[in-house]
Amino acid sequence: MYSSKARITAIGSYVPEKRLTNDDLERLIDTNDEWISKRTGIKERRIAHEDEYTSDIGCKAVWNLMERFEKSVEDVDMIIVCTLTPDFNTPSTAALVQAKLGIKNAGAIDLNAACAGFTYGLHVANGLITAGLHKKILVIGAETLSRITDYEDRTTCIIFGDGGGAVLVEYSENQPSFLSAHVGSAGEKGKNLYVSNLSKQMFEEEIINSGKFVQNGREVYKWAVTTVPKGMESVMEKANLAMSDVDWFIPHSANLRMIESICDKADFSLGKTLYSLVEFGNTSAATIPLSLDKGVLEGKIKNGNKLLLYGFGGGLTHAGLLIDWNIWDKGSETPAL
Repeated sequence: MYSSKARITAIGSYVPEKRLTNDDLERLIDTNDEWISKRTGIKERRIAHEDEYTSDIGCKAVWNLMERFEKSVEDVDMIIVCTLTPDFNTPSTAALVQAKLGIKNAGAIDLNAACAGFTYGLHVANGLITAGLHKKILVIGAETLSRITDYEDRTTCIIFGDGGGAVLVEYSENQPSFLSAHVGSAGEKGKNLYVSNLSKQMFEEEIINSGKFVQNGREVYKWAVTTVPKGMESVMEKANLAMSDVDWFIPHSANLRMIESICDKADFSLGKTLYSLVEFGNTSAATIPLSLDKGVLEGKIKNGNKLLLYGFGGGLTHAGLLIDWNIWDKGSETPAL
């Protein structure tokens, strides 16, 4: 039996001001809006300023959360930053966030599960709170992918953008958010999506040690559209519920064609699927919180909705969660957004 004593109580998000549109990319490389839109569904993405880093994006998402939901984070006792683009190898981005937010008594860790990072972060937060080890955790998904994107590679530079989202997860004895979960990995397929500065040959195939994204899009696509629908089914079986009980499906916003294929194989309506890629591109660990918050801000996600979140990507890793969305106490008014 799945057990939880943790509830999501607030959400916030942030994206940089600078836009990189498909028309902008047409002036950089051999591409055009029609080609990009047809293959990915992406129209534009946001790009961090030169002096804006992943910790800054994470903090701005938390400040947005605090302002909208009138929440204090002074008593947060753990910070989990899900990212593959940390400010430094060490100190952790989470430690920098802790310092910038002025939180005095919190643990701080970075979690790198790439595009599955946010769902893994929520899974860990639920476990820590349910086990009684922590009471109030910030889970942040934030990325500055523009810094590891090769803008001469037309297959990858059209995809990635920067942004972040944050949620507050708190102890709740009687109204937990987490209903079930399914996690997995296929490390043998890691060669199909990586960023490397190594001189050592790690895979049988030659590694491109550019420090930039290298992706075999076809293989990642095949893996995702096979793996994710099965994982979705597992999540629902563990909750003893059917896909028809899901109000909104929120997958990693990798590529609209991929999301369409996943929904088709899972026999789930694209019309009940939320994604953030059209405006923000693929922001890795930030896509799900951005999509989630977009749904909240647009009034689509309602109190009492069941949400199926599913992250998948580099590793290759994947993690799905079924969430009972009760972001404010039952009987109270909807908080001002």
